[in-house]
Amino acid sequence: MTSANPTPKQAVDSKKVWTTLITNTAYLTGLLTLDYSLKKHGSKYPLVALYTDTFPPSGHRALEARGIPKQHVKYLLPKQSKDFSNDPRFYDCWSKLTPFSLIEYDRVVQLDSDMVALQNMDELMEMELDPPSAEGKGQKVFAASHACVCNPLKKPHYPKDWIPENCAFTSQHDKPDEAQSTGAPSDFGLGMPNGGLQVVNPSTAVYNLIVDKMADPSTMEYDFADQSLLGDVFHGRWVALPYIYNALKTLRVQGVHHQIWQDDKVKNVHYILSPKPWDEEPGKESQESHKWWWQINLERLEDEKQRGINDGF
Repeated sequence: MTSANPTPKQAVDSKKVWTTLITNTAYLTGLLTLDYSLKKHGSKYPLVALYTDTFPPSGHRALEARGIPKQHVKYLLPKQSKDFSNDPRFYDCWSKLTPFSLIEYDRVVQLDSDMVALQNMDELMEMELDPPSAEGKGQKVFAASHACVCNPLKKPHYPKDWIPENCAFTSQHDKPDEAQSTGAPSDFGLGMPNGGLQVVNPSTAVYNLIVDKMADPSTMEYDFADQSLLGDVFHGRWVALPYIYNALKTLRVQGVHHQIWQDDKVKNVHYILSPKPWDEEPGKESQESHKWWWQINLERLEDEKQRGINDGF
């Protein structure tokens, strides 16, 4: 048995944690605002920053100044890596599989740093999943929301089967109320989870299944790194959460999945693709959801100013 985590050690007292991966300072402002938003909405659980060796000293100082706990993780890559030059963000995505190995915790909810919580989501810490003793053989290995496979931006390098007919969210257009509380079946269409939010009961056995697959040359065929792997290895055996927990900002756009999007129901917005909200100026946002991020970010900056923190992040 391999272990990415030979000396399990908790970064915090809690056995249930939010985690987010950070490899550089490009996403640090996002991480700080995510942490602030979870606290703002009264989460009982801490956010732990999972940092790699590439994370610089200035980033460490920023986390320490705000009392955000952190934990070192190894940078994960398959034995043979696909060329992701069209989408360089996917090189970092393999490391988002690390939470499956964090057996010092009972429950890990992995979040991308380009997310912001609009409501409390602590129920994700309590939802039922297979216990580690199931060793990845059960029907509820992890929970996630579906990936949107519509390719609304018509990116030419995306697979040909990324079309609205294969998208789980399309199947919910005629039942928007149900879409707020229930995900489409996990094996619908391409059956691919979005890696931005994963609810995990860490397990060495499950992590080994993942690592074994990463050593297989077939990973060269994966167009979307971690989420391609999870959708393949655990096809139809994961719990599909409703979009509200990983509300991809593109879903809100007219003609994508506006039929199911309801602003007041969304619990967590995921600012996929560019530009990120922090790439824009407040008052000059390119879309409505970016205004929500800026509102929370400005609140955070004001709070930090009162506490004497002013490091430019």
